This record gives sequence, structure tokens and C-alpha cells, in this order.
Amino acid sequence: MSEIILVAGKVRVDPAKRDETLTSGAELMRRTREQRGCLDYVWSADPTDPARIYVFERWASRDDFAAHLAGEFYRQMRDHIGAAGLTEAEALKYRIAQLEPVYDESGVPRADFVRSS
Repeated sequence: MSEIILVAGKVRVDPAKRDETLTSGAELMRRTREQRGCLDYVWSADPTDPARIYVFERWASRDDFAAHLAGEFYRQMRDHIGAAGLTEAEALKYRIAQLEPVYDESGVPRADFVRSS
């Protein structure tokens, strides 16, 4: 398996600006997904907290993620969310050591990892 980088985060913004921030950020999300090595990139609204936006990213390699952080789309994202009245931010990156489907071949969900890495 190649190295996969996962970013999971949450930010809090002015609740009056959250939905417009997500709507107006859609094109930036789409363009970011076109970057080399971007497997997933999305901001999404928390349905129970009007101020919270979740951030989810998946990158094919550390180099691809580093290029994103050094690039224009990252700066635009930072500025876009910052303009929404950012009050809190947490983003954690994970280097994935093992990857398996949740459902096994018979359709049963499993929490354990059955393949050797």
C-alpha cells in the first residue's frame, strides 16, 4: 500500500455565515480535488451545530499533501473559512498504516483487521 494521508478536522464559524461559506466554497473544493494526489476533499455542515464545519481530506502521498499545503488552493481555503468569522479550528493529519474495507467478502462489518500488513 502506498502512504495515504488523512486529514480530519472541524472549525467553528459565525453560524450566520456557515451555509454561505460552504456554498461559496464549493468551487474551491472541486478545484482542490483536481490536484495531483487528492483522493477526497470536502467541507460539510454539522446538522446539529450551526457553527461547525467538518473538514475531510485524503491524499495519495505525503508529497501530494505537502504540495497542497504550499499551494494557492490551501491559501484560498484558509482565507475563505477565516472570513466566515472563524472562532476555533482543529485539524489532525493521520498517516495510514493499514487499510481494509469495513465489510468483509460476505457483507459482514468488521472492526478488526484481518489482513497482515
